[in-house]
Amino acid sequence: MQLNPLKPRTERIADGVWRCAGDLKQAMNVYLLEDGDGVTIFDGGTASMTEGVREAATQIGPIKRIVLGHGHADHRGIAPDLGVPVLCHPAERADAEGDGGLHYFSIDQIPFRIPRLAYPTLLAGWDGGPVEIADTVEEGDDVCGFEARHFPGHAPGMIALWRERDRLALVTDVVYTVDPMNLTSLHWPVRRREWPSVPNRAFNQDHEQAKASVRKLAELEPATIAPGHAAPLSGDPEYLRMLLEQAAIRG
Repeated sequence: MQLNPLKPRTERIADGVWRCAGDLKQAMNVYLLEDGDGVTIFDGGTASMTEGVREAATQIGPIKRIVLGHGHADHRGIAPDLGVPVLCHPAERADAEGDGGLHYFSIDQIPFRIPRLAYPTLLAGWDGGPVEIADTVEEGDDVCGFEARHFPGHAPGMIALWRERDRLALVTDVVYTVDPMNLTSLHWPVRRREWPSVPNRAFNQDHEQAKASVRKLAELEPATIAPGHAAPLSGDPEYLRMLLEQAAIRG
């Protein structure tokens, strides 16, 4: 029997942290965080991942809540149908409960014809739709032993989770490690680059802020960068800081 290509693949990436990689070619990431006798989900992936993430999470414990890294279509997809409280940064509430940031996307400005034509359909397919926000998470709040950090630019209320003891950063779309414009590749969008980049300006609410947020991430000197798409990037913290600083310069 052929395996379901949309079913998330789950792997433990750190103490108390699992990565669910799902959707086509397991290109979208959702993170499961041990939360006492249950699970907090960070980032919301795509709608097709809902049942797979639910199944993976309940192998660890009951799902207590989902914390959105931000409210874009490919990061809130599972949130409306899990039946648990959904949290986000205060500056992201309107978009999570609304159009998922579509109002500031510049898809018509994408210079390449195939992605310019494809993205409206892709976004609609990924999206689970608007989600009611039960509470908010702000800079400095504790989330399962991680510290919430605000990284605006790609989205006004984007947050990442930072754990000092192992220098692990769950960064959602603070950086990309894939090329979202390479829709013609057989490997899209899961072939990971070995270097991070600032998110594509077509999807950024404020591109200059997005670059500043990459510099803010660099200052943390993470040892592992676990992004919203593709596998985590690990290495010497000074080397990763250099890669992040270069990404901000390239813009």
